[in-house]
Amino acid sequence: MIDFDLIIIGAGPAGLSAAQYGARSNLKVLVIEQLSAGGQALVIDVLENYPGGGRKSGYEFAMDLQKQAEDFGASFFYGSVNDIKKSDNIFSVCLHDGSARTASAVIIATGSKPRLLNVPGEKEFSGKGVSYCATCDGNFFKNKKIFVVGGGDAACDEARYLSRLTDRIVLIHRRESFRAQKALVQRTIENPNIEVRYNTVINEIKGEAKVKSVVLADTKTGRIYEEDTDAVFIFAGTVPQSSFIGAGGLKPALDESGYIITDQNMASDIPGLYAAGDIRSGAFRQVITAAADGAIAAHRAAGYIDEL
Repeated sequence: MIDFDLIIIGAGPAGLSAAQYGARSNLKVLVIEQLSAGGQALVIDVLENYPGGGRKSGYEFAMDLQKQAEDFGASFFYGSVNDIKKSDNIFSVCLHDGSARTASAVIIATGSKPRLLNVPGEKEFSGKGVSYCATCDGNFFKNKKIFVVGGGDAACDEARYLSRLTDRIVLIHRRESFRAQKALVQRTIENPNIEVRYNTVINEIKGEAKVKSVVLADTKTGRIYEEDTDAVFIFAGTVPQSSFIGAGGLKPALDESGYIITDQNMASDIPGLYAAGDIRSGAFRQVITAAADGAIAAHRAAGYIDEL
């Protein structure tokens, strides 16, 4: 006997949407989450671009998703996954406590985590002026000088959020132009509280008990200079939460960055194993697309289970 029809690893928007669609299809669903339901949605200050969703915090949105999944019958377990194994069309999801849960199909929706700059001082001052979450830590630096690092949607969004707390934001990007959506870039550039510096990187973060300054480099001229600051917020992309994949030999195809390769049905190259959301190669990495991925993955998993 297997424990569940479908196990979903990760409870971000992709995993929670998959749980709702799976349970609504009358599958016995278990969601395994290492920390708390919501994933990266929890750090969204105001979710304003989810169609029909109005304006609500990422936390409120995540709690709504979880309640919907639970109302349809999905179960939740909090713990970390060490490995996934498969034998005779049965998946075993191995947990940190040595136990395992079995299912006919598995959806991996573990998302991604912030990419480090890997410069001197970054790890030493993490939580002491170095942060990867503006809504989490921004209030500590009201009316202070803040450097924001990055050139994508997240960097522009978070710089704009921080600009409501201080008028001394310096947004640096290593290239000559941002890669974020044009509307976000325009609003960022036009914000009087944000100074934008292109072709600039951080070589070192310095301080004593907390961040005091950054050592910067101009990538065009080679000029190196030091500048005082109270905080450094880093949004330099993400890395997949896929380190547990393949520990026991069951390893779906991954791209060169470690994201799971799927077809348009969210299926990996292992029958019955699906991926959804930010963990998937080529994902747009937006809440709406993560939710869509989860719905598709659950729908296809239900069809796979019926075929079994």
